[in-house]
Amino acid sequence: MDVKLFALAAALAMVIYAPQTHAKPISLVERCSCRSTVNNIPKGYIRELKFIHTPNCPFQVIAKLKTNKEVCVNPEVRWLKQYLKNALNK
Repeated sequence: MDVKLFALAAALAMVIYAPQTHAKPISLVERCSCRSTVNNIPKGYIRELKFIHTPNCPFQVIAKLKTNKEVCVNPEVRWLKQYLKNALNK
């Protein structure tokens, strides 16, 4: 009986004093940032664009608006394609 009590106390001590990790679970790390995209956002509302390309997700464009809200922009929108083309030509 003493061995079982000792094993239980040791297991509880390990749980209580085990170092905690701050890493995200794999299921959260591999999620794409953009689940839905916006097609018709005026260019004048956009403060900055962020481009994300990861192995698990398609090409993603996140626009930070002047209101500090972030939205995902469809990368197939004509003005965005022209913007990227002009940026690559510079």
